[in-house]
Amino acid sequence: MIEIPFIDLSRQYLTIKEEIDKAISKVLNKSWFILGEELSAFEGEFAKYCGAKYAIGVGSGTEALHLALIACGVKIGDRVITVPNTAVATISAIRFANAKPILIDIDEDTYTMSPGRLEAYLKKHRTKKIKAVIPVHLYGHPADMEPISKITRKYELKLIEDACQAHGAEYKGKKVGSIGDLGCFSFYPTKNLGAYGDGGIVVTDNEELAIKIRMLRNYGEKTKNYSVIDGFNSRLDELQAAILRIKMNYLTQWNEKRRNLAALYNSLLRDTGVKTPVEKSYAKHVYHLYVIRTHKRDELREWLRSRGVASHIHYPLPIHFHPAHKDLNYIKGSFPIAEKISTEILSLAIFPEQDDCQIEYICKAIKEFS
Repeated sequence: MIEIPFIDLSRQYLTIKEEIDKAISKVLNKSWFILGEELSAFEGEFAKYCGAKYAIGVGSGTEALHLALIACGVKIGDRVITVPNTAVATISAIRFANAKPILIDIDEDTYTMSPGRLEAYLKKHRTKKIKAVIPVHLYGHPADMEPISKITRKYELKLIEDACQAHGAEYKGKKVGSIGDLGCFSFYPTKNLGAYGDGGIVVTDNEELAIKIRMLRNYGEKTKNYSVIDGFNSRLDELQAAILRIKMNYLTQWNEKRRNLAALYNSLLRDTGVKTPVEKSYAKHVYHLYVIRTHKRDELREWLRSRGVASHIHYPLPIHFHPAHKDLNYIKGSFPIAEKISTEILSLAIFPEQDDCQIEYICKAIKEFS
């Protein structure tokens, strides 16, 4: 029996080992590990890649969102709108800012924030306590940013993109992260652009926000040993920046390979009865995850496991079903679309080093199940 892992990070490392080892050695030999030349260079390169003026490296994607909220003036008692079918990190960031998450249901095709439901909520519940909106570009597919942007401008709200799963994804030809007031990315190792540890970055065209986030990530310091605001310790270190600079050179190539693998999945799964991912006309999907849907999700997952195929569920519980967030006071049925898809979604293996024969084996197993 073939064993197919959900992801194999060692294969990627081996393809660029010489470059990575050289970059790490350079940092070690220089022995400057925090806020140095590698980070500064990477920030410039990543900002340019996204089509943004500024990029600020931070400790994680969660911290990117957290500091973005603080920079936007979100404080204790404020409200921030997002979706229920996201990684808990999105909600954690809102909590870290001492704000309350407000959830709205999603579009059933893309699993991203529904602009119509966002506007309907704001029409009914608009208060001065609502300060920001965080759409999540889930699985590598952009949220529908044009109407969301119009709504946030209409209600004078900050727009913060959670692009932690969408490095290189595009909305109407523009890179995600560069559309809202701020864009937040994670460099968790499994991301399309992943570090060898935690890391994150915030991009923006707003100089004032960029300056504030640079201070927030480093104890609120404007200059060394001179703090002008309350701050944190959240810095992307030199080793990770050096690694990411090497990987940046391959990101476009890797994303295209993901798209090709997704196209192969789509073709082979066409007559199996499972619902394959949608790519809207406005979007360029980068397939951080390849997520199918079926009413027999749990049975299919067990069937694949019995045939050596690993899979995952992103995410099995909507946020309001987590015990930690019972205080949000949502009940079962509050978000019918998010709740429905959470019982049907299944993530299949997809990574740039994957072989076509592995996709074929997975799809053959799904056909046999069907």
